[in-house]
Amino acid sequence: MNGDSQEKEIFDLEQTLNLFKSLCTTIELPKLIQSILYTSMALMRVTGAGMFTIGTLESGSFRLGSNAVNLEVDHSEKYIIPMKSPLITSLSNFASPVTLEQLREKIPVCKDLDTIASLKPTLIVPLIFRRRVNGILLLGERIDFGAGSELAYSDYDKKQIATLASLGAVAVNNASLVEISSTDMMTHLKYKYYFYNILSDRMEASLNSNGVLSVIMFDIDFFKKVNDSYGHNCGDYILASVASIIKKSIRGKDLAARYGGEEFTLLLSGENGRNACRVAERIRRTVESNTFEYQGQTIKITISGGVAEFSREMNSNLSPEELVDVADKALYVSKNKGRNRITFAYPVLMTALDSEQPQD
Repeated sequence: MNGDSQEKEIFDLEQTLNLFKSLCTTIELPKLIQSILYTSMALMRVTGAGMFTIGTLESGSFRLGSNAVNLEVDHSEKYIIPMKSPLITSLSNFASPVTLEQLREKIPVCKDLDTIASLKPTLIVPLIFRRRVNGILLLGERIDFGAGSELAYSDYDKKQIATLASLGAVAVNNASLVEISSTDMMTHLKYKYYFYNILSDRMEASLNSNGVLSVIMFDIDFFKKVNDSYGHNCGDYILASVASIIKKSIRGKDLAARYGGEEFTLLLSGENGRNACRVAERIRRTVESNTFEYQGQTIKITISGGVAEFSREMNSNLSPEELVDVADKALYVSKNKGRNRITFAYPVLMTALDSEQPQD
């Protein structure tokens, strides 16, 4: 090995260690996947990348979803591959980067491979953790640096991307475990502790970039009356239904959590208070106009909300808990004023807030 080659391998090893630290400290699965995709694109000099990941333990399939960057995705297609597919078995047996042609030799007739082929990958990289595939990384078209440039993947290229896939498989497994353990099974929203972890990270990032974010607190009005009148099973149904409305009303980069009881929190990244109030009002109106049907009974409910904005100019000294508390105080202003409304936490309003708070 000559000096240049040795120096390059040492540099690549350092980069791999840095990458490992980065991947293993990312607990948000969507953010982790995006990091793997963009790292793969830079490392392998490709114009696009995508990743199939396990949807849920119950789904029994791998899904592409929104995990694609610059691939020719047909949005009318679902891009689902069953875990029991011969394609997954073949990838597990290869346990290394492969081409479409190599897979075609092993499974010449396979509709799941046709699904992969439709995305036109130049290389297919299985993510394997404990001898099981937990992700499928697809690399798009390689960048041509000029006439005579080599577009085929060298053995060293494949070694590099295989190393990334190994690190990614561990990170994806860990993030998936966090995803499961931090999710409320009734509402399918995050728990409060997870919300605070992400909020802390986003607040720090917002300060570093001079950005903005907003927090919304929601509370179901007179929820105790629902439980008393219709039973706790009906109350659970209402909680899950409202949670579903909330989740469908926000973007993928936002975060919704069940804060406790009948309270919900939302984190809107990059949105100021005015825009957050629009989102909160849209959710409030959707809940108000919805008719909830439970065992032949028709139930109408409303929610109240409070909105707090965070930015360097407005309140950079607040902790995550203090920011949520500001939104919570705005929520109780809404409840004091008759419920079924949204209140923004203007500083002057917070100063003048009456300490008395209504109880359900």
